[in-house]
Amino acid sequence: MNDAPLELPEVGWMGSARLTAGLDRHQRLDLAAHTRTHQPLRQLDREGLLALADAVALPGRGGAGFPFARKARAALVAADRTGAPPVIVVNGAEGEPASAKDKMLLTRVPHLVLDGACLAAVAFGAEEIVIAVTAGSPGEVSVPAALAERELPCQARTLCLPERFASGESGALIRGVNGLPVVPAPLKSRAADGGTGGVRRRPTLLSNAETWAQLAVAARLGPDAHAAVGTAAEGGTVLLTVHQPSGDPLVVEVPAGIRLGLVLDACGLRPGAGVLVGGYHGAWLPSADVVDAPLSRAGLADRGGTLGAGAIVALPDDTCPLGEVAQVAAWLAAESAGQCGPCKRGLPAAAEALALLAAGAAEPSVLENARSALGAAQGGGACSHPDGTARFVLTALDVFAEDVDAHLAGPGCGRPVRGALPLPRANGARLEVDWSRCAGHGLCAVLAPDLVRLGPHGYPASTALPVASWQEHGARRAVSQCPALALRLRHRG
Repeated sequence: MNDAPLELPEVGWMGSARLTAGLDRHQRLDLAAHTRTHQPLRQLDREGLLALADAVALPGRGGAGFPFARKARAALVAADRTGAPPVIVVNGAEGEPASAKDKMLLTRVPHLVLDGACLAAVAFGAEEIVIAVTAGSPGEVSVPAALAERELPCQARTLCLPERFASGESGALIRGVNGLPVVPAPLKSRAADGGTGGVRRRPTLLSNAETWAQLAVAARLGPDAHAAVGTAAEGGTVLLTVHQPSGDPLVVEVPAGIRLGLVLDACGLRPGAGVLVGGYHGAWLPSADVVDAPLSRAGLADRGGTLGAGAIVALPDDTCPLGEVAQVAAWLAAESAGQCGPCKRGLPAAAEALALLAAGAAEPSVLENARSALGAAQGGGACSHPDGTARFVLTALDVFAEDVDAHLAGPGCGRPVRGALPLPRANGARLEVDWSRCAGHGLCAVLAPDLVRLGPHGYPASTALPVASWQEHGARRAVSQCPALALRLRHRG
């Protein structure tokens, strides 16, 4: 490794430390520390590895929870049909600001992730392993160092992807591996099937970093010992990213099914105004439902929640919930690829409505517009971004219904927006309206319809709009052709 210090996420555990084993003694487990901490990894053949994944019912840990064994079988069927060996891909491109678990794994216990990927490469006869990380993240240093320390069953390489929310979407990631723009594919296709959806058109087995690490743990323990913690339906442990008031995330390993209230207590947190579970594609739970909510996929689904990527944020009572949600909604809208209608129109429209609602004294139609835009966005996108964003916002509107009423009836709840929901440092561009010049010509909405919407009197509804990369062309046209010279494109970062 080079001499640059790594950013090491803080780690904790409740009960059995499996993924986090050894981190009470080491800041980072190099290969020597890894082999002292974990027992030797026995190799499995194709059927043995599939049987193990079935026995432990290993779900994907990237958010969707798709069963690993089903995904692996699909890739192997395609490999058998085409005669092309599969490619193993580790998705460590964690573009979710509320999540740090994969960053922790790739920084502090990279060999555990590589164990799982190498196990599958041997069992399935893979020709290559690709580990995708976010450019500028600790994994950019830690993963190549770990690869250099060990013998590998096939070619392996690290790929750095842009720091964007969409980079972790499977289709966007595969496109990045193939040297294409890192945006979701316009037409959905399964990586396991190969073709346009796979790496170099090969059948591709893609899972996130925690999934590969969990596979390595299960292979060492075996099904019975693996099931010693967790629930009957969901055995083993899960990694959570819990956000503390200090702003530094804590990655915690807990038994599957543990009560959310116990986790918050252990981290010194209270439910506050409500708790976000699953990150920015997750769902909000009201404070009253938090204490007994089981942290399992089935348990949270019964309460209208989702485990997602395991990110948890307890919203303090002293911040404005709608202001917090509006900021994240604007960021999510700007982070979209802008390739389909739900992202180009639905998410920006919903974000603008939320901003108006958060400002207070909004017309009731503003709330209706937000719900309508999000409802139209669901189910029609090229990826899950519109659906996840809609779930995040719509559950917030339900959980914070009293605050919604306060913002509709008057100036709002009276609380400032403290930035309790983490977001990256502001970059990109913002379109600003100078009200002293604006004459309400409305030309800007014609030139940049995906960015500017007009209010009831013909003026832009917002004075400052975040501009996504795909919106910049329209924004520049609007600025250059505004008859009143009332628009300005300001770059940040």
